[in-house]
Amino acid sequence: MTDHFAKNLRFACGYYKSIAEVCRRLKLNRAQFNRYLSGRHKPSANAMMRLCDFFGMEEFEFLLPHDQFQRLLQVKPRTQTIERSNYPELEHLTKLHRTGDSNLEKYLGYYFEYYYSLSSPGKILRTLICIERQEDGVYYQRTERFQEASKNVISHGVYNGAAFFLTDRIFLVDYEARTGYEITETILFPTFRNKLSRLNGLKLGVSGSGERMPCCTRVVYEYLGRSINKHRALSLCGLYDPAGDEIDAPLKEALVNTIAPNEWHFRARH
Repeated sequence: MTDHFAKNLRFACGYYKSIAEVCRRLKLNRAQFNRYLSGRHKPSANAMMRLCDFFGMEEFEFLLPHDQFQRLLQVKPRTQTIERSNYPELEHLTKLHRTGDSNLEKYLGYYFEYYYSLSSPGKILRTLICIERQEDGVYYQRTERFQEASKNVISHGVYNGAAFFLTDRIFLVDYEARTGYEITETILFPTFRNKLSRLNGLKLGVSGSGERMPCCTRVVYEYLGRSINKHRALSLCGLYDPAGDEIDAPLKEALVNTIAPNEWHFRARH
């Protein structure tokens, strides 16, 4: 069991630039983390929960035989890290971060994201978002966790992205971290109230079904705070029936994808 876990953890770390980056973002001691990677020690319950939250996995999935774990992550060859010096145009991203960097400070923290699922029509998808500051800007991770009715397997999706505040709008751009097959853009209205509660906007992406149809849907971000029980929050993520009472009525109403008779475009609404 420990051998499976160590191999799986090393493989999951391969989706990041380095082990040092994983330790820094997890706030785990490097020496202790190396013991997990070598299989000499098993993480404590608390450390295991942090690992699961970070990688968007369940504990039992980390303990699967390594070949099953690889299939679960939809393995593909790793891409080389892009060097900024080889692509001068990437300097523009740094400039965008600097333009409205301070304006994003109040929006750091955790959110539940709600929208009508692009791959499960008629269902509302709740995901977990973590927006945080790093050295050169503000970045976020979006984690999907859901179980389709016809299957027992819990599916995960982990998206990494960057956040920008430009002229009174919040722009979020992310990509699917495991396969690199998707890029999603979200544009949100900021709030000018002292208390941060909900942010409304639009999400543009590609459905996860075989047709991979480009879709646009209304989206709501529900602020949870800067410190939460991530394991509990992830357990609440998934697909919800709009007819149920798990999601409150005003939030569901804000997600409805309708176009008024006098509208020529699909528009976001406050």
